[in-house]
Amino acid sequence: MVLTGIIGGREASDFRKLIMDSRGGVTDDLYDTIYKKDAELLAKLRHFSVKGKKKGFHIVHICTEMEPVVSVGILASYVTGISLALQRKGNLVEVILPKYAELNLDEVQGFREVEAQLYSYFNGQLHENKVWTGVVHGIGVTFIQPVYYSSFFSQERVYGYSNDFERFTYFSRASLDYIVKSGKQPDVLHIHNWQTSIIGPLFWDVFVNQGLEGTRILLTCQGFDSQCLEQPEKLALCGLDPSRLYRLDRLQDNKKAHLVNILKGGVVFSNKVIIMTSIQSKDQIISGLGHGLQPTLTIHKEKLLIAPRGFDKSIWDPSLDKFLPQNYSADNVNGKSVCKVSLQRHLDLPQQASKILVGCIYSDISEFDLENLKMLVWMASKKGVQFIFMGFSQSAGISTALEFFKEEMKDGNVRFIDNYDDELSHLIFAGSDILLCPSFDNLQLQVPLKALKYGAAPIAVRPADSRFRHFGDHDMEGTEFSLFINKTFAQLSLSQAVEEITKNPSEWNRRMTDAMMKDFSWDAECSDIHIRAYSSIKEL
Repeated sequence: MVLTGIIGGREASDFRKLIMDSRGGVTDDLYDTIYKKDAELLAKLRHFSVKGKKKGFHIVHICTEMEPVVSVGILASYVTGISLALQRKGNLVEVILPKYAELNLDEVQGFREVEAQLYSYFNGQLHENKVWTGVVHGIGVTFIQPVYYSSFFSQERVYGYSNDFERFTYFSRASLDYIVKSGKQPDVLHIHNWQTSIIGPLFWDVFVNQGLEGTRILLTCQGFDSQCLEQPEKLALCGLDPSRLYRLDRLQDNKKAHLVNILKGGVVFSNKVIIMTSIQSKDQIISGLGHGLQPTLTIHKEKLLIAPRGFDKSIWDPSLDKFLPQNYSADNVNGKSVCKVSLQRHLDLPQQASKILVGCIYSDISEFDLENLKMLVWMASKKGVQFIFMGFSQSAGISTALEFFKEEMKDGNVRFIDNYDDELSHLIFAGSDILLCPSFDNLQLQVPLKALKYGAAPIAVRPADSRFRHFGDHDMEGTEFSLFINKTFAQLSLSQAVEEITKNPSEWNRRMTDAMMKDFSWDAECSDIHIRAYSSIKEL
């Protein structure tokens, strides 16, 4: 409505606060109006009285993925998961995305083009953009579509082009221009990975004095392995001054001094940086997983936070799961044995609830872990333990090795499912006693977190591996999940877990019931860390 001139920026800001501050009354009363014309919605907003106040933040994510609209990697599920969790806790959350040629619009409500012009700066000129809006699971989403540079997002893939820097720099600048023109004054601009890290220096050098004095910047990194190195002069494309930023304490790369590092710029110019990992501590990330950013991360250590990934507990909860033959919970686990027998029947395994069943759901697996799996399966299956493997590998070599694995393991107690099946995965979690995990920091499928919720023990393929022994009580910067898993299952081998289930079932069941009562969803530790980060930077 601001873009089309129906209302001014100040009134729009007041309406946003009214929605954000309500305890549900506003959104309930406006539900029937939300898809009507702007004038009808505006009339109702102007006559609405605030029924209750609740402190919350206005957060705008500027990112390149959001599940289910555009999903390539782990960023998509994170953006949707944390946005929903934050909104459930009384915050107003919006998302800005590029309008790619290929979008899944099935779950975008009210998708429409805004009949207004938006110009943004790039390569010395102002360029027109089309703006589209919609709602995804209750989250307002804005899509920006370049007109002159239409080829930027009309290609088949999201990433992997030689002009990725230009594509995402254009989008980042256009997003900021959109925020200013629409009169939004968010508390936090939440940026993600290198693709929108350029917003850090852009905000402080160009935009902060355009009505955004109260806004702060938070960067989330899913990892530091992709950083984007470019020639310094390219910074001028979006209106930045290369001479001001091409310095070692700003964007100059730590190793390749003739280049600028875009992710480094995001770290330097953000007020806080959240690193997503369920297992690693801050010191371990800095020292071993910085990929050349160690000096920068060390200098800015105080602004770094570690947050675990999560899962959607409205989907992954055995007491509510629509894919299970019988629901169960920590208070009544009887349904779990029903799920096991149902899974055995589905995969033509011997049907017996007392059989120990081990699941393994993977999105990729290393050759070394595959060799370990062969040994584990060979030894345990001889004792009557049942195994179910589901997943695939993007590596041709590993895929071939998996085929040989299947041939070697032609056993009545072993089953393989070649592709990931979401519906069946629910039954595997519910029917398994143990979930074998190549990694406890499973970024794509979150197997360890879901396993605990479904009463299955996550057991490492390599339990003695230093990756799982390096976090302990002395490491107070670890996540709650890492501390819990270290005290419970991280040190157990598969043979030890099988022995405990067999010899001391009552104690094992007690441990699993305790695990099921833990909350490792997006709504728990992960969202709490984000809210603390937002609170901290708003005080700066």
